[in-house]
Amino acid sequence: MEGGCGCGAVRYRLNDEPYIVHNCHCRLCQRQTGTGSAVNAFIETDRLEVLSGELREDEFQTGSGGTQIVVRCAKCATPLWSHYPRLGRKVAAVRVGTLDDPSDAPPDVAIFVADKPAWAPVPEGIPHFDQFYDPAEFWSPKVMARVKAVLQQ
Repeated sequence: MEGGCGCGAVRYRLNDEPYIVHNCHCRLCQRQTGTGSAVNAFIETDRLEVLSGELREDEFQTGSGGTQIVVRCAKCATPLWSHYPRLGRKVAAVRVGTLDDPSDAPPDVAIFVADKPAWAPVPEGIPHFDQFYDPAEFWSPKVMARVKAVLQQ
């Protein structure tokens, strides 16, 4: 899968399938995206290749008090991916809307749906949670192995 920013300066490639795709309805995602939710495809950063363009980083406080790093195009400021506190720079949460074909990464789960605006839909056919969920109860053994490998780096 490949994607890029709004102005076309930044191009990137995912060199593997995302291990999970979240449709997050938390208030921070709403504020940062300017819409009802954010859809993020999680992938190991070493499997995310920048093909062209320059990036910049902005820091935001998360709901848990940690620091989220948002990676953007240096020219047009399109948010491309984030690094969240739990996994740091080892994992990138790629904004699915920046993929050339966002249909390639449909949400696996909807989270923080208790915070969603009344008009924001929850994708049909996927598990959804008022807050977060226990990954051990939801993720496949393959996904758990990938995350465990990242944590051991």
